Amino acid sequence: MRSLIVASTGNEIISKTKELNPDIILLDISMPEVENLSFCKKIKEISPNTKIIILTMHFSEEYVKEAFKNGAEGYILKDSSFSELEIAIKSVFEGHTYITPKVSKVIIKDYLQKEQNPLKTLTERQKEILKLIAEGYSSKEIAYKLNISIKTVEAHKSQIMEKLNIYDIPGLVKFAIKNKLIDL
Repeated sequence: MRSLIVASTGNEIISKTKELNPDIILLDISMPEVENLSFCKKIKEISPNTKIIILTMHFSEEYVKEAFKNGAEGYILKDSSFSELEIAIKSVFEGHTYITPKVSKVIIKDYLQKEQNPLKTLTERQKEILKLIAEGYSSKEIAYKLNISIKTVEAHKSQIMEKLNIYDIPGLVKFAIKNKLIDL
């Protein structure tokens, strides 16, 4: 018969892991005496067959990489539903890796942005507006030059920043120069 073990500190986890050799540990890295994600290595040293699912509020790519690098088999957010938690536990128990969909979506988006040429994600109009921004034109001047409203220019500028993950004008200028949208 399987049982549930509850621990409120890192030392308790280590002690109970030594004693019971659990199949799965649901690990909150924010609990006392759990320094960071390298705590997974301590668990694996004591009980190599114990599977670890990280339960956290962090969903950056760096945290996920660090978790799996240190031996975790699953990664789920604290605001996940009980049914998702159940799926994660079953999946990891069966030998699979589990990453909560919210987190995998962020990781995939980051990966694709890094792999793609970000310039290709812009429309021709957005490239045109980016070029004019980099040349020093104001939104009002761009609107006049392209015969569109200032609101439309601002909307395009916002979309450009979002797509490129650049949120200031100097950054946009550097990007435009690097991608040869303007000549120096």
